[in-house]
Amino acid sequence: MIELAFSILSADFAHLADEIDRAVHGGGTIVHVDVMDGHFVPNITFGPPVVKAIRPLTKLPLDCHLMIENPDEYIPAFAAAGADMVSVHVEACRHLNRTLQLIADHGMLPGVVINPATPVEALSEVLSMVHHVLVMSVNPGFGGQKFLPRSVERIAHLRRLRHELGLNYRIEVDGGVAHDTVASVVEAGAEMLVAGSAIFAPGQPQKTEENAREFLRVARAAI
Repeated sequence: MIELAFSILSADFAHLADEIDRAVHGGGTIVHVDVMDGHFVPNITFGPPVVKAIRPLTKLPLDCHLMIENPDEYIPAFAAAGADMVSVHVEACRHLNRTLQLIADHGMLPGVVINPATPVEALSEVLSMVHHVLVMSVNPGFGGQKFLPRSVERIAHLRRLRHELGLNYRIEVDGGVAHDTVASVVEAGAEMLVAGSAIFAPGQPQKTEENAREFLRVARAAI
């Protein structure tokens, strides 16, 4: 099942409820929340209070991507705020299996994230624990970056591993996924597609629904 996880990082924060509604009407089924702390990545964005504010606005799952140091300290707060899915970076977790178990123990779906320079093999010991694997197809920190082509090979590698190991984790991709790159990642095996700047159009809110529909049309045609 191909799903659009629209990233609110690119939305108009002054009209966030309307922006979410437009993306949903365009076919979006997951709200992707990019959480950055200014340490693990060079940017600062949202925290649990924003997730708590979004929770009453939609029944869709809230997918919180933690680009932060010491994620264990904040997992309970994201659970209390209403997050449904939480993804943590292998590069940020000293004891990754413990962190993933903590997410699950708080009633959320655990995901693991790998940066472009991290080998897929670094995930081998935790793949059986996760609901999803998020492949970063840019270096994390800012929206609107250019897609890194080698990400396609990494997605395909994860699909092969899933089959070989008899697992059922989903494959998510984030970074530079737009109308001209989405077909290649779907063909490689990605199912949860994070997109922000390809969906939200600053100053042209009426285009959000249209962009989402066209994005999903292109993605699903590649299956």
